[in-house]
Amino acid sequence: MAPDRPRQAGGAALGGLAETVRRHDPDRFFSSLFAPADKRETLWLLYAFNHELARAREVASEPGLALIRLHWWREVVEGARRRHKVAGPLGAALDAGRVAGADLAEMVDAREAEAAPAIETRAAWLAYLSGTAGALAVAAGRALGADAPVLARLRALGTAYGVAGQLRSVAARAAQGRCLLPLDVLAAHGLTTEAVIAAPSGPALRPVLSDLAADGRRLLREAAGALPRPMIAAALPAILARRDLSRLSQAAGPRGLGDKLAVVAAYLAGRV
Repeated sequence: MAPDRPRQAGGAALGGLAETVRRHDPDRFFSSLFAPADKRETLWLLYAFNHELARAREVASEPGLALIRLHWWREVVEGARRRHKVAGPLGAALDAGRVAGADLAEMVDAREAEAAPAIETRAAWLAYLSGTAGALAVAAGRALGADAPVLARLRALGTAYGVAGQLRSVAARAAQGRCLLPLDVLAAHGLTTEAVIAAPSGPALRPVLSDLAADGRRLLREAAGALPRPMIAAALPAILARRDLSRLSQAAGPRGLGDKLAVVAAYLAGRV
């Protein structure tokens, strides 16, 4: 069964936060449509917040400015209430207890790695992904009512989605003059960040992608299985991660019908 078309308060379809997420985070937007209708707006708020954090470094001309942007969001999480299309409703959700400040603070803190010159080790890289995509999946699961064991699985699944996303975005980041792949893994394959930025689609990078993809596959295996139907929307991006990690040589692009059908099948089966 297909999910119902999302509606915002007041009856306007795909307005506000939903439209922001649909445009900038289509994978999570599509997955959110399988959440209970009364929980979708909270998911869109979390995903829009994540987009704002991701933009902190992307739009900053230098790392210090990214840290200032992140601090602005940290203040919102800690209690500052500001007029902003995301910060406003986020503050209201925090005040109402619909989202957990600790989850959001972890996401802000983890984004600081993007302002560093490089990520030194595989362990640090995985910790960064756990604190960003993993913590976001936890926040979404908590909003859907998940308990501690389910939240632990959601963190692993979210982190795996983060791994796949990082590997899919190497060329896009290189176009910005950036590389977030861990230095120790690059060095083990005779590469540097400068080499990746210069040739992000070159054959020399393929062993690195395969090496790091193994971490994503391991996380997916560890967290696979049935999930309670009301919480599964938080886990569905992992279905796309599994497919992406199996086709590393394929250029990133819009999702095809096969990807969407795989998400629908996972929802109907109640397992990832």
